[in-house]
Amino acid sequence: MNLFDVYPINPINIVKGQGSLVYDDKGTEYLDLYGGHAVISIGHTNPHYVKRLEDQLHQIGFYSNSIEIPLQTELAAKLGHVSGKEDYQLFLCNSGAEANENALKLASFYNGKKKVIAFRKAFHGRTSLAVAVTDNPKIVAPVNETDNVIFLPWNDEAALENAFKNNEISSVIIEGIQGVGGIQVAPVNFLQKIRTLCDEYNAVFIADSVQCGYGRTGKFFSHDFASVNADIYSMAKGMGNGFPIGGIIISPKIKPAYGMLGTTFGGNHLACAAGLAVLEVIERDSLMQNAAEVGGYLIEELKKFDKVKEVRGRGLMIGIDLPEELANVKKDLLFKHQIFTGEAKPNVVRLLPALNLTKAYADRFLEAFSTTLNNS
Repeated sequence: MNLFDVYPINPINIVKGQGSLVYDDKGTEYLDLYGGHAVISIGHTNPHYVKRLEDQLHQIGFYSNSIEIPLQTELAAKLGHVSGKEDYQLFLCNSGAEANENALKLASFYNGKKKVIAFRKAFHGRTSLAVAVTDNPKIVAPVNETDNVIFLPWNDEAALENAFKNNEISSVIIEGIQGVGGIQVAPVNFLQKIRTLCDEYNAVFIADSVQCGYGRTGKFFSHDFASVNADIYSMAKGMGNGFPIGGIIISPKIKPAYGMLGTTFGGNHLACAAGLAVLEVIERDSLMQNAAEVGGYLIEELKKFDKVKEVRGRGLMIGIDLPEELANVKKDLLFKHQIFTGEAKPNVVRLLPALNLTKAYADRFLEAFSTTLNNS
């Protein structure tokens, strides 16, 4: 049997990781500034994380949500404390797409409405409803197409107001910083406008924090920069440092009912152990502060390069917008300097490293980036 060939992959076999470094099967060291799509939040094989999972595995790895799982309650309490959303409710699942799927479904249950506002260049996942609110027709199958989604321009308050006036809006879903869309930061005033209109029309504000959340920007949720609370926050990627876990936290105004949502694997013992380890390390090692400081340093240094069109982002979620003639930079960083980065079309280099990235590693990247630009 062959693998279903849907991934354009680099011919590199990573077999070991430690902190911000990974190693291939030939022993070559790489600096990881992408973390497998912002997944590695506290560093590869973090000792506390490994011990948490190992200890749990020696007890029990899985049982379903038909029994009490105290680790879920412990995770909810720790998440409420670290995020500052202590009065919210937690529902656990397995991925970002599932988190957004459940958020959109829950919003519709709450107000009985169908229409969803999403935004151009948005990416919210690949499952049925999540992909319907994703602005990429290439990954939307005919079965996923629906008239219930209204795509609006990014940061267009007039278009947003008109959509509310002319439709029965169930929810608005927005990334605090668009990842796949090229590291586009949602303006504070735009997020505040969404909050105001959702309140006025009894719609649900869904803050997609799958990639831009979990301390990556220096605040727990990137939407927090707008000083407003969303009704539902979706989470995944950095939540488990590589272990599959996702979730939504839900405003107290939305009341649960048996059977409303459900999952087999979500919130299992191992996933909760991973989730707790991540939050414990984020809190213990002040990783949100580190993300703000090291990310801020990187952003300011990157702005000094004349060949860079624009630097966007917050904390350790950074997009380097390059001209077309520098389309080789990401590839050269990987194969000439052994540095993993990401990309967004047409030519944005994305940095999504672990939140404990050191200034020394930031400088290692800046030196390689400078060399690459000078040789291009």
